[in-house]
Amino acid sequence: MTAELVRGQNHPLPEVRLEIRVSAGTPIVAGATLGDEHGRVHGVEWVAHPGAPTLPGIEVSQQAAADHRLAVDLAALAPSVHRVTVLLALPSGSGGPARFGTVAAPFVAVTGLDGSEVASYTITDLAAESAVVALELYRRQGVWKVRAVGQGYAGGLAELLTDQGLPEAGQLAGSIQEAVIQGLARSVAAPPPRPAGADRPRRTAAPAPGPDQPHGGTAPQGAAGNTSPPQGHHPTSPYDAPGPQDATRPDHAAAQHGGPAPADPSTGTQPAAPTAGGPVNYAHPGRQTTAPPTPPPTAPPARPGQPAQPVAGDATGWSMDERLYNQVWGMFEDLARTTAAYRSAVDFAESRMEQELDKVLSDPRSRIGGQGDAAREAARAKHAELVDQARAALDRDLAQLRAEADVVEPALPPPYASWDNPVWHGYRVPMEIPMALRLGDLHLPESEDVRIPMLVRLPLERGLWIDSGRSGSRDSLVDSEELRRLAVDMAVELAARLLAVHPPGEYTVHVVDPAGAGSSALAPLVRSGVLAGPPAAGAAGVSDVLGRLTQRVDLVQMAVRGGAADSLPPGFDTAEQLLIVNDFPHGFDDRAVTQLRYLADEGPAVGVHLMMIADRQDAAAYGPLLDPLWRSLMRLTPTPDDHLADPWVGHAWTYEPSHVPPGSRVLDHVLTQVADARRSWNR
Repeated sequence: MTAELVRGQNHPLPEVRLEIRVSAGTPIVAGATLGDEHGRVHGVEWVAHPGAPTLPGIEVSQQAAADHRLAVDLAALAPSVHRVTVLLALPSGSGGPARFGTVAAPFVAVTGLDGSEVASYTITDLAAESAVVALELYRRQGVWKVRAVGQGYAGGLAELLTDQGLPEAGQLAGSIQEAVIQGLARSVAAPPPRPAGADRPRRTAAPAPGPDQPHGGTAPQGAAGNTSPPQGHHPTSPYDAPGPQDATRPDHAAAQHGGPAPADPSTGTQPAAPTAGGPVNYAHPGRQTTAPPTPPPTAPPARPGQPAQPVAGDATGWSMDERLYNQVWGMFEDLARTTAAYRSAVDFAESRMEQELDKVLSDPRSRIGGQGDAAREAARAKHAELVDQARAALDRDLAQLRAEADVVEPALPPPYASWDNPVWHGYRVPMEIPMALRLGDLHLPESEDVRIPMLVRLPLERGLWIDSGRSGSRDSLVDSEELRRLAVDMAVELAARLLAVHPPGEYTVHVVDPAGAGSSALAPLVRSGVLAGPPAAGAAGVSDVLGRLTQRVDLVQMAVRGGAADSLPPGFDTAEQLLIVNDFPHGFDDRAVTQLRYLADEGPAVGVHLMMIADRQDAAAYGPLLDPLWRSLMRLTPTPDDHLADPWVGHAWTYEPSHVPPGSRVLDHVLTQVADARRSWNR
């Protein structure tokens, strides 16, 4: 029986290896502190948080997320630890809610490794608090118990940690929030909210059984795994939680510019349309939202004993494009969770083998001789068996995802398709802005051949930074000059995609190339005539473009704040604006740098977007001045790099850009169509 706790109630823990699951409906920070017999935290090394997620016996998430899985091994805690306190906090500076009273009540559950729920607690009656102690696991007379706490702190993490006796509470709280901000910057955010009941059916991964489970049982889960909601509680799915861009869902916390407003996390209902003073909507008229959703296609019946055949568009949505978008995100989540289950099962098998080997070595009677050798061989054999079972379960799930990808990829429309998809050869300029745009592909080491399209919502809610420097896991065989060329080529391809998916007159592209270093790679944009003007060069050209765009942001902001959005000057270009900045920071003075930071922070809300082509090391002379600029942009790389994280588990995903195939004329074809449509529209 599951114990549904109320504040102050405790419950015995039947085992020492546990998982603590958190569901909040909005991105939050989860951490844990270790305390002595008096509950005192002796130092920062006693705190597990996103910046330092692992301590002996405890592992927490590395980023903010709407759902968390915390792994706890009470037997691995130091003898001086008598209490494990689970804390939750709202991330600061992410644009999300500032207090728990405005979001759905967080739900916390303690489960065993087999997924069985031991105790649960819904933290209610929170108001102005931005941090809360959710649960504490404590040892009393050699027995571990869990207690529901629910103590909130309006002063946030600093006040919470101070209350636990930590001298460096303020500094640690700041470093935690900084780690969260960096995590938000590298994470692919989940889609925005969807109405209740509109989720794509999940395929729960079935990893290998644990040592004490019959074959076919539920595998032990680590950071993630069992995707079923706890009994008596129905946490929101990634589509229901505020959602990038690449933590986890920081960029859909408010209504999108030109996009649907997010649903209320507690009711799933859409808020009313913004009145005077809200954001100016320059988007093409949105899709209909009153008709009942079109039922997804049904898969052909499966043969007995065989899985159902995948069908493109089997997710719920108002249109085929929306169903495909949701299906791709469903595949993304499936791959993240089944890989997490596999890694958890392997970790469990290794931990079990280490414990059994330690037990053999700790007994002098079995340390040598045939008995010890047999015990060691049995431990290794059991480890191999568990790993093989886990791999078999992963391979089964990967086969299903490969089959689904094989039918989904050919069915994708141009905004979601890779450049080598034949759909681009029949491209025609659209009359409506799509839901999303493909920026590349994502994959994991365990599944190199299963590529998930990286789709981000439109309009872009963060600028893009194409890293032209050598960092991370880049291909060491590519020299610096080649990386710079590839980065500009990638910017041209992304700009062409953005132009191609917008109706005529709905998107304007500017280019700043102070030294003309990218003139050769930028030639397709210049030659086709799709740019607002020639690439700006020299100090005067840079100053002119940046001045006009910052003035535009100021003008629209004043119009919105004054409730006079209809009084903009005659001839004002209402199209979305994209500024491509090449070879930053060469040729940029302090004033230009300040203007770029302003455009990155304030521009997306009023339809001005930034695409930077830059090597961060080249900007080192500016010191920490540019750190907020890098964090505000989504980093992409022209060569494969494992710098992005998913919003469910936080795996490090390898990102691969979608390049035009060598020798293909598809880019010229698309840009010609865009230019012709623009000329016809301007007549």
